[in-house]
Amino acid sequence: MHPIFLQLGPLTIHWYGVFMALAFLTGFASWVAVGRREGRNAQFVSDLIFWVMVAGILGGRVAYVVADLPYFLANPTHILAIWEGGLIYYGGFIGAILAVFIFGRRRHIPLRVLLDFSITSLPIAHAIGRIGCFLNGCCFGDLCSRWPAIAFPAASAPWSRHLDLGLITRDAALSLPVHPVQLYEAIWNLAIYPILLLLFRFRRRDGLVTGAYFILYPLGRFLLEFLRGTERLHAGPISAAQAISLGLMAIGLLFLLTSRPRAASAS
Repeated sequence: MHPIFLQLGPLTIHWYGVFMALAFLTGFASWVAVGRREGRNAQFVSDLIFWVMVAGILGGRVAYVVADLPYFLANPTHILAIWEGGLIYYGGFIGAILAVFIFGRRRHIPLRVLLDFSITSLPIAHAIGRIGCFLNGCCFGDLCSRWPAIAFPAASAPWSRHLDLGLITRDAALSLPVHPVQLYEAIWNLAIYPILLLLFRFRRRDGLVTGAYFILYPLGRFLLEFLRGTERLHAGPISAAQAISLGLMAIGLLFLLTSRPRAASAS
């Protein structure tokens, strides 16, 4: 794994940026396909994904900077260097949800209706984004001595972390083997994606798809957090991401319990 995809003189293109772009393009294609059956044209999808993309990236980056604030206060020029990696998913998720809410208000679309549509493409885009994380070396897992453990090259985030902990020396060519948590999460998202598509296609209640996602993804994220090897913010005995996951699962259950028959909420 190497974070740089292409380097031409002063121009450096990182794998993280390449896969972020692929994630949004794939999400857009999925939305267009789903929207076509719903009578929503490509222009509608283009407008929606623009605002979701901007708000998602902004929210994810703000959360990342806050999580490592001392570093960014000492290196303020790195705050905007998103192409090098550095987005926290839940920060981006909250930003995207706010964008959907505002977009729906402006278009007079009920929130549950628009959320159900918007969330269908989220797992496939997220899965591709996590592959970018894997190639970039960020969001890595804890030490692992058996398959499918992965050792990352020198100067990568896992290598630097292990060096700081005194687990390897500076002349080490590789980090110690770690769980490829990024790929685990990508697989989990790929499993959720067809479930949401089926629920959306045959749904009879608004909010059902949203509720399912708010339970399924956070459940996987909560469990995978136990395998993470990065320094994390904590909320008591659990990580901040796990606390957010529990909160989202509670919201998901509420969505399921209060989902409305489609005829009652049709716009």
